[in-house]
Amino acid sequence: MTERPAAGQVPPGPGWYPDPAGSGRSLWWNGTNWSGYLAPSQPAVASGRWRPLISPQAPVYNALVWPIVAAPLAAVLLQAAVWNPVPRFVYIQGVRTLDPFSIYTPGYFISAGVGLLVYAGTVVAAYFDWKKLQQAGVVLPFHWAWAFLNLIVYVIGRSVIVRKVAPGRGLDPVWTLIGVVIVTSVISIAHASSIFQSISGIYGY
Repeated sequence: MTERPAAGQVPPGPGWYPDPAGSGRSLWWNGTNWSGYLAPSQPAVASGRWRPLISPQAPVYNALVWPIVAAPLAAVLLQAAVWNPVPRFVYIQGVRTLDPFSIYTPGYFISAGVGLLVYAGTVVAAYFDWKKLQQAGVVLPFHWAWAFLNLIVYVIGRSVIVRKVAPGRGLDPVWTLIGVVIVTSVISIAHASSIFQSISGIYGY
């Protein structure tokens, strides 16, 4: 590609292309516009060991990264709101035993189903966030597929790479995620304590 696509043409994806100014080097195309960043050498870019700095005006955050960060808090809030099992006891050979099936209330299945949707949503959001970073000029951003493993891994990896190409920026999602994890842990512990107290108070178990 040596020039901007004509009207009606589908532009090529983000990548390094020959500089249309004729410098003989590769220029980064972000999928919409030329970024202005020239590659020092093609082998270094291909190996992934070098990334150019992006413009200070290039956005490193978007509307997709924050739902990814907030996903654990949304899931635990829903669970605390709809899943409040009423413990039951059964007698097995004359011994009173907590019935493990008593946790499977409608709220349990609702929270589990929504939790799966939240997980799928974070993976989709990670993909489009990855595309947005490419358009902003980030070369080889942290791959979105890591979100399949764990969204915390994706957020940390994303932030580390963004920090490298945008010095002084990029770590806000990590700090926000730390706060989310702390709040989520407190809510989870409080909810578990409430369930335990209901067992102890009602049945004296």
